[in-house]
Formats: sequence, structure tokens, C-alpha cells
Amino acid sequence: MKLSLDQGSRIPLAGQVADGIRDWIVKHGAGGGSRLPSIRRLSSDLGISRNVAIEAYERLVAQGLVRSRPGSGFYVTANVSTTLGKQPGEAANLEEFTHDMWALFQASEEDLKLGCGWLPNHWREGDDLAYAIRQVTRQHSSGLFEYSTPMGTPELRSLLQERLRLLGIEVPDSQILLTGSGSHALDLLVRLMLKPGDTVFVESPGYYNLFGLLRLQQVHVVGVPRMTGGPDTEQMEQLLKTHRPKLFFTNSVFQNPTGTTLFPTVAHRILQLAETHDFRIVEDDIYADFQHDPTIRLAALDGLRRVIYLGSFSKSLTSSLRVGFIAAEPRLIKELVDIKMLTSISTSRFAEQVVTLMLQNGAYRKLVERLRTRLSGQMASALNLVKGAGWEVFVEPAGGMFLWVRHPEHESSSQLVTQAKRSGISLSPGHLFVPQEDDSPWLRINVAYLQDHRAVRFVDDPLHASKESPWSSQRHC
Repeated sequence: MKLSLDQGSRIPLAGQVADGIRDWIVKHGAGGGSRLPSIRRLSSDLGISRNVAIEAYERLVAQGLVRSRPGSGFYVTANVSTTLGKQPGEAANLEEFTHDMWALFQASEEDLKLGCGWLPNHWREGDDLAYAIRQVTRQHSSGLFEYSTPMGTPELRSLLQERLRLLGIEVPDSQILLTGSGSHALDLLVRLMLKPGDTVFVESPGYYNLFGLLRLQQVHVVGVPRMTGGPDTEQMEQLLKTHRPKLFFTNSVFQNPTGTTLFPTVAHRILQLAETHDFRIVEDDIYADFQHDPTIRLAALDGLRRVIYLGSFSKSLTSSLRVGFIAAEPRLIKELVDIKMLTSISTSRFAEQVVTLMLQNGAYRKLVERLRTRLSGQMASALNLVKGAGWEVFVEPAGGMFLWVRHPEHESSSQLVTQAKRSGISLSPGHLFVPQEDDSPWLRINVAYLQDHRAVRFVDDPLHASKESPWSSQRHC
């Protein structure tokens, strides 16, 4: 591989090397799986430092062109022709992003959804919700028939204003827009703020539904590694030398799928980079109510200048009465309202009134307090279980639903997904959570499901769990 480098160029050497390798892949038709020169060989052939070679490869990994195999080297990704060939404006293949998602929803009632992103049905407390539904039906019968206002019901927006103040986010209710869910909030933002060919930064690993939504909009998606304290700001700074993102999507608390929570030093650095490089931040905080003691939020530090904050009640209350919200600066809220009216007219007035009543009578506060305590206990038990069975844990979360784990004997989580399916366990393969969709040894486990005997047996012995007798798979709660 012969590349031409210009020591006097304003483009950093790592960027020149990355661009050169990309051109080489195009010109020589290097197919998926082709091995690239080792770091030592690349640095020797090009007369560059080892660090420059590493950075060049990391840039290509972030672009989805190259993948790293620990202990083996760097390889051209399997879907490189798709990545290189897709031009701005070209339609996305939706089945690429929905195939594995469908597997979770199509699992039978008997299957254990160990890899899902919601709480088990038997955890749901229906009495307070049923009471609120009856009260709204009796007292606000118009809520069954009328549209909500474009912004959402004023009472709920006022209550959300007070809840955000507890997180240090000062915002008038006129800057809070109600949505149909957290996913609906993301959809509105993507529709309004991005056009085909734009670049965005996402966390890797991160939220797979967001990746599909962005590619549906024909947006260039660049992954920023998620570390134990948040996004890797050093890597982000390097990526900003060659990319100009319009948005950066991030979870501050109990990130999906790693369970990590943002450190203050990382939060400040992200805001500095956003100011310097002129991009906005979408702070997706849908797991906020699972946190015992609030930690730092980007929106609190920024005052909603560059940060757009969104939340939801779907994870904590119910996935059926879907209510979410966006808090942002006034001009952006006005434009989002226009998009909301054009695409859905309004959100559910009835659902908004049910949530309002549960916030007003204290039922929701008591519900989430019980959920936090239960999840904390489950997290402690889950950590003991997976670590005792020899699994590697990415980080030990302080709460929330998720553990990001890998088994030391398996290079591909897809193998474990297949093995688990034979035991009646539904898992999400690790490649779903990385924007370049490379195979991954990591798995997301929902700790709320780990009390089930099948889950315990699978974690303890993944290769032989399917030999379990069908009579021994009864749920232990």
C-alpha cells in the first residue's frame, strides 16, 4: 500500500492516511474481510509514528469502513461496498435495521426477553395507573375525544418545568413541547434539523433505533466511543478534525446499552467542543427517573443554548400510554411544533391527562421510588451473577436496567444469541449497538429479567443452557 503524504498540509497526517486507505479500498476493490497492514507495518512503510497509524485506523473504524479484531489486526468491514457506495439521497434499506429488532417483538410469550429495553410485565404496577385512567375518564371525558393542543396540555408542561428544575435545568413551560414518546421526540428533531448528506455524531455503542432513524434520513453517522465516564472526548476531538457534525446524540444517565453515567469533567469538555466546532447536542435522558440522586446534566450546564433535552415516561410508567417531551430554546420549539402538527396534528390528550394526574397525586413519585429500589437490588444481584460466571463487565452501573457484558470464550455475540434462542431466551446481538454494524462480542442484558432460572443457567453456562429440561424453566420472581 503506497500512499502520498504531505507533511506541509493543513490536514493532519492521520487524516491523510485514513483518506489514502479509503481511496485504496475503492480503487483496488478490497472486499469485506480483507486484512489491512498491521500498525507496525503501516508506520514503517509510510514513515509515520505508531500513534499516527493507530489514529488513522480509528478514524476508519468510526466511519464504518474498518473493524478491529483484538489480537488479530484491522480488516475491511463486511458491508464496505454499502458504506462506500451509498450516496446522499440514496434510500436506506430499512430491513437492515429492523430485522433484529423484530426478533424481540416477535418472541413468544413464553420466551424470556433478556435483551429487551423495557421492564417485565410482572414488574408493572397497574392499580395506580388504572385509578388515574378511571379518574380522567370521569372528570375529563373530553380527553377521550378531543385533540390536545399543539404544544401539549399546559398542566403537564408546568409539572415538567418543576421536575426539570430538580435536575438543575431552568426552563419556562413555553419551551417544553410534549411528544408521543422519546422516539417521537428523536424523530421530530431528525426531521427538522437534518437533511441527506449531513453528518452526525452518535455514541458507540449506542441506541440502535436512533441509528436506523438517522440512516432513514440518509445522514452520515459517525460513532464516538462511549467510555466509563461518557463519550471519549479525545477521540471526539480527533474526529472533529475531519468531520463537521450538525448534532451529537448522547445519554447522560444509565446510557443504553452500557449503563454508564456522565462524569462532570467529560460534560464540560463536550460543551467546549460543541462551542468551538459549532454543533448542537441532543441529550436523551429517558432513564432519568431510575436515578436515586441526580447527577450532572448537559442541559443544566448549558442553559439550553446548544443542548436539546428530551425525556419520556414510557420506560418507567407504561409503553402503551406514550408521553415524552422536548425542552429547547424558543425558536427551535416553534419549528418543532410546526413539524409535529404537520406529521401527527397533536399527541394524545388522554395520555397526557393520565400522566398529569399521577404526577399531581404523588402516585408516579412513589412508583419510581419503588422501581429505583428494585432495580438497584437487581443490579447488585446481576453483577454478582455475571462476574461470578466469568463474564467481563464493561462498567458496574450505579442503577438503571442495563449491563454491557462479554463472555471471554466468544468473539461473536451472535453465537450467544443463537445459543440463547434454543433455551427460549431472546437477546440483542452486540452489532446492533454500533453504528458500523460490525460483529461484536458484547451483549446488552436487562437486569430486571435475570431472576428467571433460564437466565441464571444461561449466564452460568451459555454453551449448555439449551440442554435444560423444559420443566425447569419456570420463572422465579
